[in-house]
Amino acid sequence: MFEFLEGWHPVEQALAAGLFTWGMTAAGAGLVFFFKEVNRKILDGMLGFAAGVMIAASFWSLLAPAIEHSEQSNPFLGGVVPVLFGFLLGGVCMRLIDIYLPHLHPGAPPEETEGIKTTWHRSMLLISAITLHNIPEGLAVGVAFGAAASGDGIGAAIALAIGIGLQNFPEGAAVSLPLRREGLSRKESFWWGQLSALVEPIAAVLGAAVVVYMDPLLPYALAFAAGAMIFVVVEELVPEAHRGGNGDVATMGVMIGFSVMMVLDVGLG
Repeated sequence: MFEFLEGWHPVEQALAAGLFTWGMTAAGAGLVFFFKEVNRKILDGMLGFAAGVMIAASFWSLLAPAIEHSEQSNPFLGGVVPVLFGFLLGGVCMRLIDIYLPHLHPGAPPEETEGIKTTWHRSMLLISAITLHNIPEGLAVGVAFGAAASGDGIGAAIALAIGIGLQNFPEGAAVSLPLRREGLSRKESFWWGQLSALVEPIAAVLGAAVVVYMDPLLPYALAFAAGAMIFVVVEELVPEAHRGGNGDVATMGVMIGFSVMMVLDVGLG
């Protein structure tokens, strides 16, 4: 089905996948042309779904292949040491960005603004928060396509790109709809909503290039992307999904998202 991609360079594959995930964010942001707001219960369920996809992707598409590759060159303790280092480093790097990048989660009051003090408008803080989500997602997609060039097969990377794309749809809506409520026009809300995901193709290309041209870093890079994604899930998505008081709906969203990503990875990988 995706045989035509196999003749492309991994960086080109990563760019195409990153553009796809960006496009899905843009599609979600496009909901602002039809709605001014979305039912909070539906939004919390979609955010839970996004969290479930990212959790499943972190293991099936990133940590498992990272351990497999690491075992071949680092047999000590089953190859887990490089993977552990990369995983923790990914979380630490995202924490540092979280500390210094000014951002505000959708639905949060202004006093919960995180990062260094700034005069940014609330709308810019909301955009910054979703952009923070998208960095590890793009990186994960790129690293997966880079790993495919090492013999993993392109199916797992495509499954990851599809999964990330699916969960980007609600993230796009989670940016554009709050911006519309902040007083921006529909076009402005859409513009900033889709722009928040522009980091994904950039991060995807960077991730693929690092893995392709520095092959020994592959286990570290896969685990790094997984650690960054898990940090985003626990720090950002899960609290946001529970903010509206719809914890049960969000939890079921997580279960469904995890299941969808697991089926995609096993079916295509």
